[in-house]
Amino acid sequence: MNKNLAITCIFGLTAIILGAFTTHGLQDILTSKEMSSLETGIRYQIYHVIVLLFVNMNSSFSNKLKNAVSYVFFSGIVLFSGSIYAIYIFNYPVKSIWFVTPIGGLLFVIGWLLMAYFFIFKVINKKSE
Repeated sequence: MNKNLAITCIFGLTAIILGAFTTHGLQDILTSKEMSSLETGIRYQIYHVIVLLFVNMNSSFSNKLKNAVSYVFFSGIVLFSGSIYAIYIFNYPVKSIWFVTPIGGLLFVIGWLLMAYFFIFKVINKKSE
């Protein structure tokens, strides 16, 4: 679990650094549409960092669920946000990685479904007691 928190903190740190770099270093270089795309990648990254902190510090979640949600969200951040960064910061050709961003988005959805399943299952078990 500490490994998950350490990785989460690194993702949080990189979101803040990339946000500052984008705002102060790229605003005169990129178009408003490109800036908006970068901001979306950063925003989704920070949202999922906050959720990962909640998940990994919550004693209601089993270690198995913490790991599952963490790995799915880590992968989602790398694929979704990472592909946006690759395109707009590192000038990677869009045509070669266009399919990666939606896969990352799908992983975010899967992570949220895992948590929803846990909470629904928890409610059902409480009602049967």
